[in-house]
This record gives sequence, C-alpha cells and structure tokens, in this order.
Amino acid sequence: MTGVDRRRRGLCIGTDTASRVRHTRGKSTPDLLRLRAGDVTDVPQAVVLPAGHDEVLAVLRACAAHGLAVVPFGGGTSVVGGLAPQRSAFVSLDLRRMNRLLDLDPLSRTAVLQPGLRAPEAEALLAAEGFTLGHFPQSFEWATIGGFAAARSSGQASAGYGRFDEMVLALTLATPEGTLTTGRAPRSAAGPDLRQLILGSEGAFGVITSVTVRIRPLPEVRVHEGWRFASFLEGAAALRRLAQDGPRPTVLRLSDETETLVGLAQPDAIGADAAQSGAGCLAIAGYEGTAEDTAHRRERAATVLAGCGGTPAGTAPGERWAHGRYSAPYLRDALLDAGAFAETLETAAFWSRIPGLYTAVRTALTDTLTRAGTPPLVMCHISHVYENGASLYFTVVSAQGEDPVAHWTPAKHAANEAVLAAGGTISHHHGVGTDHRDWYVREAGPLGVSALRAVKRRLDPEGLLNPGVLLPTD
Repeated sequence: MTGVDRRRRGLCIGTDTASRVRHTRGKSTPDLLRLRAGDVTDVPQAVVLPAGHDEVLAVLRACAAHGLAVVPFGGGTSVVGGLAPQRSAFVSLDLRRMNRLLDLDPLSRTAVLQPGLRAPEAEALLAAEGFTLGHFPQSFEWATIGGFAAARSSGQASAGYGRFDEMVLALTLATPEGTLTTGRAPRSAAGPDLRQLILGSEGAFGVITSVTVRIRPLPEVRVHEGWRFASFLEGAAALRRLAQDGPRPTVLRLSDETETLVGLAQPDAIGADAAQSGAGCLAIAGYEGTAEDTAHRRERAATVLAGCGGTPAGTAPGERWAHGRYSAPYLRDALLDAGAFAETLETAAFWSRIPGLYTAVRTALTDTLTRAGTPPLVMCHISHVYENGASLYFTVVSAQGEDPVAHWTPAKHAANEAVLAAGGTISHHHGVGTDHRDWYVREAGPLGVSALRAVKRRLDPEGLLNPGVLLPTD
C-alpha cells in the first residue's frame, strides 16, 4: 500500500489519497463515470487491511465505539451501489490479506477459504490438489470468495456446478456484537438455516471471515459448442427442456436476435456482419467431466436441441465465447472512451413469465431512453437456467447524452418497475446494493423487511455496517 502505512496489532492502515480513491464505489457505469469526472465526494476516510478474524472483530468494535461506519471490500466489483454507504464518514475494510486456503478435506470434498481470496487464486490453490470450485462469473478475474457469498453470486457454469450460495456449507461472520458461526453438516433440520441470513447480506449484518465450500474434482475435458435457433422464444423452449428433463450441460445460455447479430455472445466477433455471425439466436452449451460422461451428455443433449429446432454450429462459437467470456467489462471502458453509454441489468422469473418479462424490460428501456433523445440498442441473453425458471441479462448501449448518469437513472428505474410488474426478482446475481434497495423493499414486503431490520439491530446495533445498502437507514 502506498502512502501512510501504520501498523496497529498487525493491522495495515492506509490514509493516502490513491488508496482511498481506489476504494471508492464499485464498477457500475455510473460509478465509473463519476470517477472519470473527478467526483470522489464519498471517498472513505481510511482503508484498513486486517489479517484475520480477530483483527476484523477488533476493527468493528473500535469503529462502533467511535461511531464510524464500515464497508467490507473484496474485489470492488459491485455494479449495484454495494460500496456506496449512506454515511459521510466511513472506513473501507479491505480483506485482501485474508487470502488463504485454510483447509481442504478431500474425503468430504470441502474447502475452507478466506474471504479476500480472489477467484483465480482460489482455483489455482484448489487445482494444485486436484479440485475446482467451478464458479466462473464474469467478474472472475477480480472478485473474491467473500464477495461471492455476500452477493449470492452465480457463475457462468451454474447449470452444472450451481450458484455460489448452493456451494456454501458453512460461514463465519464477524459482527460488532461478536462471532456468528453457521453450518456443521451438509444438511440439517436443526431450525432455520442461519447461513441464509448471511448469504446475500452484502456486508450489512457483518463481515464474512471464512467460507466452507463444496468442491469437485478437476474435469478431464471441457468442451463448448454453439447451436442456432430461429427465435429467442424457440431457443428458450429448448433450454427449458434441458433444464427440466436433462441432460443438463455445465454451461447453458442463449443470446437473443440482437445480441447474436452484434456478436456480443462472442466478444472477439463483435462487429461481424449478419452473414458471418449467423441469423437467429446463438446458444452456447458447455460440458465438463470425464471424457466418457461428457461425450454421452453431449450426444443426448444434441438430440433434445435438434428436436427443439436447433441447428448445430460446431465448437468454434462455443470456444470463442469461452475464450472471451471475461472481456465485456473491458469493452465497456472502450465504449465510454468513445462517448457511448453501456450498462447491464439482470433479473429472473419462472419459465411461464420469461416472455412477458423479456418484452416488458426491453420496452421500458427503449421507450425511456428514446424519449430522452438517445435511442438505445438493447440486447439480452438467458444467462442461468433452472428447472423452474431462468435469468435474463440485458445489455444497453446508447449515446451518453449531456449528463450520462442523469440520463441513465430514469431508464434504470423504469426497468426496475417493469421487472416487478412482470413478476421478476429485482436481482438474480448482482445483489441489491443501493441501486435496487427501494425495489427490494417492495419485493420483500413490510413484514419481511421488519424481520431483517431486527436481525441487523441485534448484530449491528449502531447501524454502522454498510449503512443504506440492502436496507434503508432508519
């Protein structure tokens, strides 16, 4: 850490401008635009880097004694205002020093990981022992284990490995009131599952200091292939068949007509003409496992996909997607440099509601931005599938306008309203933060919010943990 680096009982404390600015907000487009404009009005007063659970507890107690808010910081990849507390004085609790693999049980296939461990480092440590976590979100290169748990992350291979919250077997949480530990068996009927209070809590209830996760043996082979469908609804029906009746691929996603035409499903093919990118909609199916099992599942899935109207496109589209699947955030920076506005949002719903949800959100975004004088290009793909429903992930590109943040806010609000009206959830895997908070309160309902407030008051009586994130401040 540059600048001031004081040590108190092993703590690293940074108060230099560069360190504080790097811990300001997250990675949403409005966050980036504000930083590009030099707006650092909500910069933390200091950055504190604890080395373990006891140091986290000490920091929380000290901050509670002085009325100083605390914002846990992992990879800084929040795109929903998860690092924008509603408090002028706060410290950023950077967990990067807590980056170890604490334990690995090959018999039970579990691993205990510290929260500041970045995803690539976690995969490397597990791979050295012959295992994988199998969690590969678009934020993979920067996001951390603690952040995955705090935001209920979902990786691109969720069809095969499950969401991150499904991988978590146990958690340790540091709070101003002490330590909360959860999970001592793979399943239990001993009361409500307290893990569910921590998963998705976004630092509002405490700081996650260790995560016990399910791990899987490293696959022998990984294969990705492309399939084309005449329409988005036809492709969605095919994905539903696989999700409900099997065989389920490890990766399963479908781009709509616009996203397929632009080539966003294959970042290295962006800008290709329609003849090159192909008409209709592109689906990506990926398979991991033993060579024999992978070949068998591919063959069975191909029968289903073809029977639903799909045309095989070979492995080239799938491998191009796999090669460029972490590229989109970097492409956004280039678009911002060129004067374009690019942002994403996502939701999920039951299968019967997917067509209406898709139309409602597209219409809300298109109408709002067109009225503002900047007609958008709205693209969408099904990013995650389940037996009972799926997630829709939208990408919006338009001119920035005179005030890009003010230009986007009404469109984002209109999309949020459309999501709730069409029966979707306000967030499938990006979390709540401050951007979704008011809609989350409506989704959860008054009694649900009151119950969560009671939990927060018990664990964080002074309301100092990430204030205004997830729940409104009192």
